[in-house]
Amino acid sequence: MLVQDRVSPHAAVAGGGVGGGNKTPTSPRGAPGADKRHPRPFAKNLDFATWASEHSSKLLLLLFALASVAAVFLLRGAAPDAASLLCLDRSRSSSAAGPARLPYPNVAWSAVPPLAIAAAVPFSSFRAERWIVVSVSSQPTAALSALARVKGWQLLAVGNSHTPSGWELKGAIFLSLELQAQLGYRSVDFLPYASHVRKTAGYLFAIQHGAKVIFDADDRAEVPGNDLGKHFDVDLGSGITNHPVLLQYSHADPNRTVVNPYVHFGQRSVWPRGLPLDKVGEVAHEVFYTEVFSGQQFIQQGLSDGLPDVDAVFYFTRKPPTAAFDLRFDAEAPKVALPQGMMAPVNSFNTLFHTPAFWGLMMPVSVSSMASDVIRGYWAQRILWEIGGYVAFYPPTIYRKDHIQAYPFSEEKDLHVNVGRLIKFLIEWRSNKRTLFERILDLSYAMAEEGFWTEQDVRLTAAWLQDLLAVGYRQPRLMSLEIDRQRATIGEGDMKEFVPKKLPSVHLGVDEIGTVNYEIGNLIKWRKNFGNVVLIMHVSGPVDRTALEWRLLYGRIFKTVIILAEQSNTELAVERCALGHAYKYLPKVFGRYGGADGFLFLQDHMILNYWNLLQADKEKLWITNKIAHSWITVPLESNKEEWFVKQGSMVKQVIGSSPVHFQTNYKESMDEDKIVLCGSELFYIPRQFVEDFGDLVGLVGDLDLHHKIAVPMFFLAMDSPQNFDSDALAGTVFRTNLAANETFSSIYTAQAPAVFPLKIQNEIDFIKLIRLMSTGDPLLMELV
Repeated sequence: MLVQDRVSPHAAVAGGGVGGGNKTPTSPRGAPGADKRHPRPFAKNLDFATWASEHSSKLLLLLFALASVAAVFLLRGAAPDAASLLCLDRSRSSSAAGPARLPYPNVAWSAVPPLAIAAAVPFSSFRAERWIVVSVSSQPTAALSALARVKGWQLLAVGNSHTPSGWELKGAIFLSLELQAQLGYRSVDFLPYASHVRKTAGYLFAIQHGAKVIFDADDRAEVPGNDLGKHFDVDLGSGITNHPVLLQYSHADPNRTVVNPYVHFGQRSVWPRGLPLDKVGEVAHEVFYTEVFSGQQFIQQGLSDGLPDVDAVFYFTRKPPTAAFDLRFDAEAPKVALPQGMMAPVNSFNTLFHTPAFWGLMMPVSVSSMASDVIRGYWAQRILWEIGGYVAFYPPTIYRKDHIQAYPFSEEKDLHVNVGRLIKFLIEWRSNKRTLFERILDLSYAMAEEGFWTEQDVRLTAAWLQDLLAVGYRQPRLMSLEIDRQRATIGEGDMKEFVPKKLPSVHLGVDEIGTVNYEIGNLIKWRKNFGNVVLIMHVSGPVDRTALEWRLLYGRIFKTVIILAEQSNTELAVERCALGHAYKYLPKVFGRYGGADGFLFLQDHMILNYWNLLQADKEKLWITNKIAHSWITVPLESNKEEWFVKQGSMVKQVIGSSPVHFQTNYKESMDEDKIVLCGSELFYIPRQFVEDFGDLVGLVGDLDLHHKIAVPMFFLAMDSPQNFDSDALAGTVFRTNLAANETFSSIYTAQAPAVFPLKIQNEIDFIKLIRLMSTGDPLLMELV
């Protein structure tokens, strides 16, 4: 937590943290025991004379306090207002006493010896320029396994006392507590055992092993497309000619010191953890922006879809207790920079640090775990101005799943109380120290004097900066502060306009499903479930009569609706794709929507009752393998149909040239003398299988393998059928031939996940369909 009432730094250290006593903070990042620390190398001599000499100022203050109490009794009754003469200004007294009892670290910067990497330490010879640093307290997650496979990056997992023994993940370097103690870093002595702030040791390890850029992440960060380079500016180049200009918040109002970047990316009613609560109501879009040359955004803060970085106030008031957040930001909004004099919260689970800002990675230890990275972020932003750098915010760079865990408000309350004062202090702070590291230490000391953290973090800062020098880090040069110079007048040509989207959000204290009407509640629920799934629809009928209708029907539910047809139509955004090879076109669509949860393919003969698919597992494959008339096993040896024989030969060719995992999956599920014929009218591919699907399309190449043969083959190669969510589509009504007295109306049921077949030729057919489907979704009647 932040320090509100001024306490003795020695008392704070003795108590294991701010507040004293044996109280253990609770946090999803630091469980009970987070206040246990390494043995301190600064043990005090218990000799009374020595103690008295070291604490003479405290003894004088104690004598003064006793004299004051005596004076109260002497002056009582002397005059009505005599006691008022003894009233003291607490803040002034505290400020005056603070420097006297807070020693300033004496660091011989030029005499810090280099720290060699011990040959006995694992990975001693390993070097990499791009690192991902995470803290791990449990077994590796699926998201963490994916981070270990991000191309061109080295994952570094930092353990703590909660990390299971024997923790291991292929492709990752793991720093156990024992290994951290062997590295020789001064900072390690200050780090709590059971906290994510032990990442500080990981940052130093990465820097010592050649880091040029560090992605500060957590173990549930899912990087869309597994490519950080598509989302951040990883290579800043050597000059302004290497990068275009960026939008920048305007500095026209000198009194505006903090902004909510979520508004810029389409979520006006959401705010980041660490934003002063009195700024939450500022939801209007910017009147105008200015521009700044790219290349100095040494700290890059990405946004997170799913569960963004929000505080306990937002988390507890914006949804029912058992519901999960799945918020989305505008992925197409331009990145935006902050000018000097303006700040925003920066976190520790989705932030990219470049070499000139590595000093800003230090995690303070005397504040609560939920405040640590926010305080660090504001502290680093202020120092960043000293070298001409700035923070920039980026569209969604990761997806974080909401595990519906309790947010400890008690660890945030002081953040809410003090953060406004902290921002004001940082913007007004100035230093005349000659080097960057001296100014960093100067600011750390000033923050302890003002009660934003304790002496413990001042000493940590001194140790951290010496560690940076010891591992070979070169501190950047100082530059003049722009906020101390008169700003140039903003002309009309300098004003750049951008109007953010207004994306679906959540409302304060409202359980939407329980308080609005039933139909609206259902629509919200379906949209939340499928709002990040792309629907790819192949239309066989006349697109000029039906394309818009299909988008009206399904576009209310899905992220977007892509219409494919045998002939393109640019006016209606219909893309040309022959149904016989439709699977070859899908990777092109996958590449456009890197942040989508998955992709649902649908032919217009199949009608989708989306309201019956809420229980389907979006992490698994869906296909109609449980529907006998749709999924048919065809023998090859005795088959007299030449078409099947040729298709079977091509299947063998593709499988025979496939990597081992594709071959193994397929052959375990299908005999070599058989193939599967599936109408493939409806199937779903989750994000985790998109790359596999694209690889299989590449293996097919120019072969004339038909869609009905290729798709089931792909599914059997990607995963075992026992892992499919076969129940998702098992209840589909599937009729190959309708009797003379049967129509679609007679076979349609709103209780099935899908119904086949139907042929839509015009608007009248579409109206009939809507009326049938409205039994499951009454709001559809609004479309007719």
